[in-house]
Amino acid sequence: MTEHAVNFSSLIEKVKKAAHEILLSLSHEVVSGNKVDNKADGSLVTIADQRMQTWLHDELKKSYPEISFLGEEMTAEEHQQVLQTNNALIWCLDPLDGTTNYSNGLPFWAVSLALMDSSGVLFGVVYDPLREECFSAVKGQGAILNGKPLNCSQQAESLQHSVANIDFKRLPLALGQKLVTHVKYRSQRNMGACALEWCWLAAGRFQLYLHGGMKCWDYAAGSLILEQAGGAACTLEGDSVFNLHRENQSVVAALNEDLNQQWITYLQS
Repeated sequence: MTEHAVNFSSLIEKVKKAAHEILLSLSHEVVSGNKVDNKADGSLVTIADQRMQTWLHDELKKSYPEISFLGEEMTAEEHQQVLQTNNALIWCLDPLDGTTNYSNGLPFWAVSLALMDSSGVLFGVVYDPLREECFSAVKGQGAILNGKPLNCSQQAESLQHSVANIDFKRLPLALGQKLVTHVKYRSQRNMGACALEWCWLAAGRFQLYLHGGMKCWDYAAGSLILEQAGGAACTLEGDSVFNLHRENQSVVAALNEDLNQQWITYLQS
C-alpha cells in the first residue's frame, strides 16, 4: 500500500469529529481532577488521551490495516518494536498534544496525526478544536490552515526582532543559561503543546522555536506543516529533524532558512 491510497480529506474530518466528541466532551471532567494519572516518566495521561488513541487506532486499522501504528500512549517497548521494524508506512499519533494544559484548563492543546515512512513525513494534520483551527500538509503540496495556504517564508525577520517559543526544561543547562543571560531575541514564550507550536510558527505567530527531547509524535505532523509552509528546521547539531529510528530530538526552527541559520549560529556559538 502507498500513501496515494489514503483519503486524507476524509481522514481529517474523522480527526476533527473525534476531537470534538472525545477531547472537548471530556475536558471539564478532566479539569475537575477526575481520571488523571501519572505515567512512568512522570508525565500526565488522562482518560481523554486513552479514549482518543483507542478510537483513532481502531478507525485507522479498519480503513488501512496494512499501515503500522505508533501512538504516544503505547508502552516504550511497543514504541521500539514499531520503530525498529521495517514498516513501509507508519501512522504516528499524539492523541492529546498538551495534556498538562488540557488537564489544567489551559486553552492550548490539540490532536496530531502524521503518516510517515523511512524517508520522512508524508502527511500531517494538527487540529485545535477550541479555535476550530485545522493545520494540514501533504508532502509536496504545501500547507493549509482551514483551507487557506500557509506561507511563512516571506516574513523577513531578524533574530533581534523575533519572538522565540522555547521549552527550557529539556535543554542542556549551559544552553538554558545562555538563553537567559545573553539574549539575542526580542522575547520568549512557551505554549506547552509541541505539535501545535510547530503550527503556530508556520502561521507566523512567533518567529523562532527551540525544544529539547522531542519524541517523533511531537514533531512529525508539525514539522511537515512548517516545511510545507516554507519554514526551516534542524536539530541542535544542524542535522535533519526526522529520524525514524530515534525517538528523542532537540529541534531548532524558524520562519525561513535565513532566520533559522541566524538562530542555530547563535545557539551553537
